[in-house]
Amino acid sequence: MKYLADRTALIDASGIRKVFNLAASMKDPINFSIGQPDYDVPDALKQVAIEAIKQGKNRYTATAGDPELLAKIAKQTTAEIGWQNPATLVASGVSGALLLAFMATVNPGDEVIIPDPYFVMYKHLVNLLGGKCVFVDTYPDFGIHPEKIAEKITGKTKLIIVNSPCNPTGAVYSKKDLLALAEVARKREILVLSDEIYDKFCYDGHYQSMAALYENTILMKGFSKSYAMTGWRLAYVAAPAHLKPIIEEMIKIQQYTFVCAPAPFQQAAIAAMDFDISNYIADYKTKRDILYDSLKDKFQMTKSAGALYAFIKAPTKTSTEFVEKAIKNNVLIIPGNVFSEKDTHFRLCFTTTNEKLKQGAEILSNLT
Repeated sequence: MKYLADRTALIDASGIRKVFNLAASMKDPINFSIGQPDYDVPDALKQVAIEAIKQGKNRYTATAGDPELLAKIAKQTTAEIGWQNPATLVASGVSGALLLAFMATVNPGDEVIIPDPYFVMYKHLVNLLGGKCVFVDTYPDFGIHPEKIAEKITGKTKLIIVNSPCNPTGAVYSKKDLLALAEVARKREILVLSDEIYDKFCYDGHYQSMAALYENTILMKGFSKSYAMTGWRLAYVAAPAHLKPIIEEMIKIQQYTFVCAPAPFQQAAIAAMDFDISNYIADYKTKRDILYDSLKDKFQMTKSAGALYAFIKAPTKTSTEFVEKAIKNNVLIIPGNVFSEKDTHFRLCFTTTNEKLKQGAEILSNLT
């Protein structure tokens, strides 16, 4: 169509959303398609948001975010990461934060190194801005592979993406590998963007933040997954003081895009930072175990160490073929080519009841 900008041809409609929309037309499907917790926002946090609305905290906040929330983010970042006086920003979800970060850093022709499989948005945002995605194959173990990343670095490399715990694979990167990656990045002074939206969802040991190991890291964390606030659109960005100019540019871009994150929900985020969700995480470890134990004998798969997902090798020639079979049997999963340059695996979200997990696993097992 003559009215459309050329850049619209650089991105596709989300394959995840296509399946999500399909679910609305199906009768009681077993929905393993979207990474949205099956629990609701905890009542205590709902009440904070309700009270904020009643008290009239419904207007714009400062573009960077509510000062009290920003102060709390800075304090927590200093305690966890060690950065003194970090620069901070409240964004409309990590997705919104990613757009701001890429807009602030990626020029046309710049190369962005992305471990494959990857969160779907990385590829499309980089393409939209005229950057070049440089994919690093992490199959079959889905580790970070610093040596492979080192081989991909060129004079045009602007950014390395780290996503741990990882969507879609459920991988959690070890401190050893992240230290090795930090050395790779440090030699060339390359910026790292660490997407840690799933930081609370670690099931088998200590979680290691890349930001604590490498000084040139932009850190992103959010409230959507941990506190089931997916529709509230809240996240934050932090960076060490010497990278403050990047955060300032992101804030400037936010003035002309999102304006600010939703005001009453920022009040709930202040409370959320002190709210214990360990019981929810324990429940999700159980779900992870149910899924793995139910499928491991029928499928080639790696046990997820974190996040809300399993990334499983399809028993057919392509994952697309298997996903079509699954959907015909009322089970919604996502083909791996949504998250990868390959079409060999499918993503399954274990964000449903334990009973549904067992039912869906049985159906999938019978399709092999």
